[in-house]
Amino acid sequence: MVVHQVAVQAGLRSRLYTQLEPHARNKPGVSLANVAVVVLVVVSFILFALETEPEIPAVVRDQLGWANWLVLGLFALEYVLRLWTCGEDPRYRGFSGRVRYALSFYELADLAAFLPEMIWLLLSHSQDDPMVMFLRALRLVRLVKIARFVPAFEILGAAIRRARKQLLAAMAFAFALVFVAAVLLYMIEGVGAGRAQFGSIPRALWWSIATLTTVGYGDIYPVTPLGKLAASVVVVAGVGVVALPTGIFASAFSDELRQREQARLAILEEIRDDIEDAQDALEEVQEAMIDGAQDRPTAGAVGP
Repeated sequence: MVVHQVAVQAGLRSRLYTQLEPHARNKPGVSLANVAVVVLVVVSFILFALETEPEIPAVVRDQLGWANWLVLGLFALEYVLRLWTCGEDPRYRGFSGRVRYALSFYELADLAAFLPEMIWLLLSHSQDDPMVMFLRALRLVRLVKIARFVPAFEILGAAIRRARKQLLAAMAFAFALVFVAAVLLYMIEGVGAGRAQFGSIPRALWWSIATLTTVGYGDIYPVTPLGKLAASVVVVAGVGVVALPTGIFASAFSDELRQREQARLAILEEIRDDIEDAQDALEEVQEAMIDGAQDRPTAGAVGP
């Protein structure tokens, strides 16, 4: 009876593991359980947005609170099930393996997605506590759940890692240009024209950032001819500041996609070669069996 119960639990755990862990699936795509997790994440973001609306009636707000409790409970259940099923992976078997699994990046993100808010709600018993609203911002961590299941996020991360040196160089150039532009307008408009909006380098930095990123709010702008000339140069340079990292990342993203496609085609080519080798071996075995059958004397044949 005990052996049967253990076997049933092991089979259930294995099925849950293949549903919860993306890399454990033999089929392409996202499992039904993980699709439900993604939907739950989206629902939690909708609840987060609605909870910040002050015009919502009290009755509806209470219903949103109960819905939030349901979401937190389901995320807690998912976390417990992941800890229970992670033993299917040989790396995480035993107590120490589960501790190592719980300290992994994705599991820490899963824990932060529900535990702090749940504990504070249990202690405060109020949905309107300011600390609860702060902890609700941790729901953004739930985006990591989607990143675990959607390959596009993995490709984006790989592209950033591939081009990290070039991107850092572009960012360093952008920050240097922002500071130079701020100093230039501070000297022209602040020191030269005595304008309070450019009266210090920190004040000029706001204009420099808004201009170089091509946002241009218009709350601060130069009025002197020399300042306008310098601002024109900064605006033109801003186009390059925005385009440079964009081009670097686009190139890295394209290279990553091409490399993954080549790797996929290489795997398919290896599988095709293995199938052809197996077919050739099978044909050789069949030919050998036919030749052996022809060379074997006929049963019951009478000698001379």
